[in-house]
Amino acid sequence: MARSLKILFATSEARPLVKTGGLADVSGALPAALREIGVDCRLLLPGYHPVLAGVKNLETALNLTNLPGFGPVRLLQGEMPDSGVPVYVVDYPFHFQRPGGPYQDVNGADYPDNAWRFALLSRVAALLTCPLSPLMDWRPDLLHCHDWQTGLAPAYLHFVGCGTPTVMTIHNLAYQGIFPPELVSQLGLPLESFAVEGVEYYGNLSFLKAGVYYADWISTVSPTYAMEIQHAPLGMGMQGLLASRTNTLSGILNGIDTADWNPPADLHLPCEYSARSMGGKKHCKRSLQEDLNLEDNPQAPLFGMISRLTHQKGVDWVLQVADGIVDQGGQLVFLGQGEATVEQGVRDLAGRHPGKVAAVVGYDEGLSHRIEAGSDLFLMPSRFEPCGLNQMYSQRYGTVPIVHGVGGLKDTVEDEVTGFVFGEPSAHGLWTAVERALAAFADKPHWRRMMLAGMTQDFSWEVSAKEYAALYRKLVG
Repeated sequence: MARSLKILFATSEARPLVKTGGLADVSGALPAALREIGVDCRLLLPGYHPVLAGVKNLETALNLTNLPGFGPVRLLQGEMPDSGVPVYVVDYPFHFQRPGGPYQDVNGADYPDNAWRFALLSRVAALLTCPLSPLMDWRPDLLHCHDWQTGLAPAYLHFVGCGTPTVMTIHNLAYQGIFPPELVSQLGLPLESFAVEGVEYYGNLSFLKAGVYYADWISTVSPTYAMEIQHAPLGMGMQGLLASRTNTLSGILNGIDTADWNPPADLHLPCEYSARSMGGKKHCKRSLQEDLNLEDNPQAPLFGMISRLTHQKGVDWVLQVADGIVDQGGQLVFLGQGEATVEQGVRDLAGRHPGKVAAVVGYDEGLSHRIEAGSDLFLMPSRFEPCGLNQMYSQRYGTVPIVHGVGGLKDTVEDEVTGFVFGEPSAHGLWTAVERALAAFADKPHWRRMMLAGMTQDFSWEVSAKEYAALYRKLVG
C-alpha cells in the first residue's frame, strides 16, 4: 500500500470552533473528508479562546523560541471536537486571546496588529513544513494555505529554499490582507520581495498576493470563479498575475455537510422528509408560515433568502422585485444581517406587507434549516459568489433556487432542471427568472421533477476531497 500523503492545512478559522464565513465550513469539513479517503490531513489554527476551549485532548507539542519578532510560542496539539481530525494550535496569548472576533474587536474595527498576528500563523506553518521541522514524528508533504491570513507562508518557504510544495486557496479575492510597505522587512521578508513580481500590490504589502505569487499551485472554490478572477472586475487588481498562472490555477467546488443538512434526519425541522416521501415538506412550510406570522396558504409560492444583507448579495435587486412577488400571490422570508441601510430596507418591506413578508435580522441556525425546508424557492442573486452554499442546501431540501449565473452558483444550478439561472446583472434579470419560476411552480408535475432533480445531486465533500487528493499527489509526486 502506498504511503499516506501528509498535508498541513493552515487556516484562520474552522467550524465548529470559530466561524465568520465559508472558510470555516471548508476548514472544518474538508480535512475530515480527506482523512476518510486515506490522506493524513492535519489542521493548524490560531489559539483564540474558542479554539483553546473547544479542541479535545489539548496538550503541549513544542515550545518555539526561534521565531524572529516574536517571543516564545507554544504549539499545542489535540483533536477537532466533532471529527477527531488532529489539530495544531499556535498558542500566543498576546496576539490571539482577545474578547473580540478573529479579525476585529468588539466594536467591529480591524485589529491594528493583524499583520503581525497572521504573519505569526504563516511563520509557524512554514516552519512546520520545512525539512528541519521541529515536529520530529510528522512532517507534511505539502502545505495547503487558505486566504490572506496564511498567504505569507509560501513566501517564507520560498526565501528559505524549502522545496515542500504549497497550495494557496482563494475563498474570496475581495479580502487580500493589505498592509503598509514598511512591514515587509519587519515581518521577515527580504526587501527584494517587495516588487511587482512578489508581494507588492499597488504600493502596499498584500498577504494574499504573496501566497498567489509564491505558491506552487492556486486553487479557488469553484471552476467558474477560477475563470472570473483572471479578468476585471473580479480579479480585484490581481487579474494579470492570475491570468499568467492559468496553468497552475484550478477551481475545485466546495462541498456541503450532508450529515448536518439532511432533511430525513434534520433535528431542526418539525417534520422530516426525503425524495421518496415528500409529505413532510408541506408540514415544514405550514410550520414556517405559522412561526413567522405569514398567512396560512399552502398554495402561495414561498420565497426564502438567507444571506448577509449586503450589496454584493443582490438584496437590493430582491427589494426591487419583492412587491411584484407579493402581487403575484407570493410570500417572502428573510434571515440575515449586514449593512444598516439594507437591513432597514428589508424591515420596511415586511412592514408594508404584513402576513406576506417576514424579516428576521440576525442569524439563527435552526431557523435557517427551517427556512430551507419550508420554502418553495430560494433567492440567491449575488453580484459575485466564489462558491456559495445555500444554493446546494436548497436543492438538497427540495427548494428550487433562483440564482445569478456567476461563480459557484453557475456551477451548481442547472437552468430549468434544478433551478433558475439569470444572466443580466440587474433587478430586471432577477425578475425574468422569478416569472419563469412562478410559471413552473404552477405546473405541479414539472415542479416535482425539478425538486427531485435537485435532491438527487451529490454535493458531498467526498467529491471535492478526491479532487484535492489528486492535486496533492500531482504536486508531491
